[in-house]
Amino acid sequence: MSIQNISAVVLAKNNEATIKNTLEALREFDDVIVYDNGSTDKTMEIAKEFPNVNLIQGEFKGFGWTKNKAASYAKHDWILIVDSDEVVDAQLLETLQTKKLDENTVYILNFRAFYKDIEVKHCGWNNQKIKRLYNKKITHYNDNDVHEDIITKGLKTELLVGNMLHYSYQSIEQFVNKANTYSTLFAKNNAGKKNSSPAKAFFNGAYSFIKTYFFKQGFRDGYVGLVIAYSHMVTNFYKYIKLYELNKELTK
Repeated sequence: MSIQNISAVVLAKNNEATIKNTLEALREFDDVIVYDNGSTDKTMEIAKEFPNVNLIQGEFKGFGWTKNKAASYAKHDWILIVDSDEVVDAQLLETLQTKKLDENTVYILNFRAFYKDIEVKHCGWNNQKIKRLYNKKITHYNDNDVHEDIITKGLKTELLVGNMLHYSYQSIEQFVNKANTYSTLFAKNNAGKKNSSPAKAFFNGAYSFIKTYFFKQGFRDGYVGLVIAYSHMVTNFYKYIKLYELNKELTK
């Protein structure tokens, strides 16, 4: 049964390793927007292989703004946001095919997380509940550069049956690159608004490692848990040390 009332919206940049699986799982959607913001690999070439894909090339101005921009190209009012390293599982697809949607409700998805093909069952990664399906006539994403979210003021939320499978990292290099990207966006978004210091950067980083590896039992995920905990530590350290530097520059 094809899905003719929901547009799937996918942001992409250099995701040749994962986007084919993402788009294969969206074949039942009659409208899939792939919004590419500067790929230099085969991402766009792969996207063009799918007849239900409308490939758009545009700029990236933070995650909130960019998701709203990508959604503006959708044919349908219902928007399902899917990252280019995520796969809609069969159970969720069936739900989307049969569910009667209420425009005053924002729908939440359950996420199962993977590193390569290894399921991460701890670290706070597994079974996260994230808002991803909404009616664009009623609401949209906020403009946050990072930690963007669908605005739900005055609206209901509901968890859907099924899972989004998130293959977020294919190499340790990607952890390093994302730590740099996310920390820079955080610092720019909060410069002049939040205080920071070298001590705050250090203790935030240290606490995030302890929380992920011990409190959230990342050690039970083996070496992958160690990589994730260390990545959280590095990201948080750089978030606040970059913010400290930007705040210093603003006061000159």
